[in-house]
Amino acid sequence: MNINRVVLTGNLTRDPELRSTGNGLSVCKLGIACNTRRKNSASGQWEEKPNYFRVTVFGAQGENCAQYLKKGRPVAIDGRLEWSQWEVEGQKRESIDIIADSVQFLGGRDDAGNGNGFSSNVRASEGDIPIDTGDFEASPVGAGVADDDIPF
Repeated sequence: MNINRVVLTGNLTRDPELRSTGNGLSVCKLGIACNTRRKNSASGQWEEKPNYFRVTVFGAQGENCAQYLKKGRPVAIDGRLEWSQWEVEGQKRESIDIIADSVQFLGGRDDAGNGNGFSSNVRASEGDIPIDTGDFEASPVGAGVADDDIPF
């Protein structure tokens, strides 16, 4: 069995481009930048190196990307790699693109690139997904756990 799976998070390098095929299928093109951390052998210092990827999103999900995403917005992509080859003026060209099965919008609507998926200046009502702040309330240590429930 072969596995062709890509999961990455990054920030959009440009605004999404939405087009349609002849039969009406929506196709959205995204550019994503993901940083890799490397140690510079000359200086010994850690450096950020950006990696750039092209992503294609089809159908209604592509339409949502075009409507709600903007350059700089953090996203998570789950998809697969697709290799293509073509010829331009006698020279062969090739590329590897990511075909997205799902795109998760990270951060708030107005978030443009803080990279952590959260924005401290966006109220919960402005985000894409409502937040139930009760999930973040502290509970007392050991609440609901008896000594007999611990397996060691």
